[in-house]
Amino acid sequence: MPARKRSNPLALAVLTCLYERPMHPYEMAQTLRSRAKHESVRLNYGSLYGVVESLERQGLVRAVETFREGRRPPRTVYEITDAGRTEMDDWLSELLAVPIKEFPQYEAALSFLPGVPPDEAVTLLRRRCEAIEIRLDHMQATDDTATKRGLPRLFSIEGEYEMALLRTELEFTRSLIADIESGSLSGLDEWRSWHEQGPVPTGGDAPAAPPPTPDTDDTKE
Repeated sequence: MPARKRSNPLALAVLTCLYERPMHPYEMAQTLRSRAKHESVRLNYGSLYGVVESLERQGLVRAVETFREGRRPPRTVYEITDAGRTEMDDWLSELLAVPIKEFPQYEAALSFLPGVPPDEAVTLLRRRCEAIEIRLDHMQATDDTATKRGLPRLFSIEGEYEMALLRTELEFTRSLIADIESGSLSGLDEWRSWHEQGPVPTGGDAPAAPPPTPDTDDTKE
């Protein structure tokens, strides 16, 4: 059997919810939001219902009950199947064990950094640092509150990971700013001249460095 296409983490979130107990989609969404999992997985109600229907077609979940409360629309409760448990275990194991190439937007922006003048780049990068600092302060305050309330670290480990990434990004960006401002960034003179003279090459279109001038002094080794 060919491997399943695993591209939507929301499907994994649904499987983990139903691994805990049977739920209807609205309850799944409320459970994920109450645990702040929407910070890690893109969540909206429309896509959630579509994901549940897809998992049902694949035989990974099944409907076990439909009920109505007052004038509300009918709600269908789903449970995970044996195949769903196997899929959840295989998928989560793969995500934990196998590094994959991701494409962060900041990495894309850095690859085209020469597209803006150096001084403007410094201004923009400083603005990014300020935004990261605010985000980190907010996350740290939230984490401190959760710890005081007795939330085990196990259930907020993804936030800890995000903070570690943000701190690394902040350190890198500050270092990049310092290298631009000090003039120690290799290629800085070419970068400035591109914007003074135009057009501006970016990424792989940047001109290659000229070959070194041969040394004509035979007395030098």
